[in-house]
Amino acid sequence: MTKKIVTWFLCLSFLSINVVNAKEKFWSLKNDKVNVRYGHGKEHAIKYIYRKLNLPVKQIDKKDNWIRIIDLKNNSGWIHSSQLKQANSIIVLDNKILFKKPSNFSEPIARIEKGRLLVIKKCENKWCKITTDNYFGWVKTRNVWGSTK
Repeated sequence: MTKKIVTWFLCLSFLSINVVNAKEKFWSLKNDKVNVRYGHGKEHAIKYIYRKLNLPVKQIDKKDNWIRIIDLKNNSGWIHSSQLKQANSIIVLDNKILFKKPSNFSEPIARIEKGRLLVIKKCENKWCKITTDNYFGWVKTRNVWGSTK
């Protein structure tokens, strides 16, 4: 009996972990003009328009091919899935230093200001290799909005 209880508990634990991870799914905008609607369908009015390629947004709901998102400033709405791509960007929430290599002892390249959009090339061990404007290098993944997975 105890074995069955432990087995059920483990199954429920794995299920809840998957639900939490599903709620934390991030996307990036595929185009530099993306309509956000009040509801899930083209018959719903446009609420606002994003004009930022690669902007990270978080999925909070999904119906058919429509994804309800929320952005860093808590704006929410529905976007058609064709306007989204796999998360490839982050926004820094604090000022950061861009380093040449993934180490605090590496050569600093630039100061990244709070709110800057960074396009991710790859991530490893709490560091991401990024590009922004004319710079590329490594930043720590602490205090960022978006997915570093």
